[in-house]
Amino acid sequence: MLGKRVKTPWGEIDLICKRAGIVAFIEVKWRKRREDLDYAIDHYRLARVAAAVECAAHEYAKEGEDLRIDVMLLAPGMVPRHIVNAWQP
Repeated sequence: MLGKRVKTPWGEIDLICKRAGIVAFIEVKWRKRREDLDYAIDHYRLARVAAAVECAAHEYAKEGEDLRIDVMLLAPGMVPRHIVNAWQP
């Protein structure tokens, strides 16, 4: 893990993790009810995360490393749902 709750002028990045040449900027959404997770992330929210990543990526990724934006969806009583590479403009 490289960072958590990283603030930028364009918004906050919940988690920044690196493994095997990939730097993942992760948006975490938690809801009390599993059903509410279907509406927790949308194009607008992902675009804000992408703007924040553009501000911070140079601080966390080296040349040649791949970047991606992932989403983790969490609710009580369910297995966490990981959406890999959720932002593809």
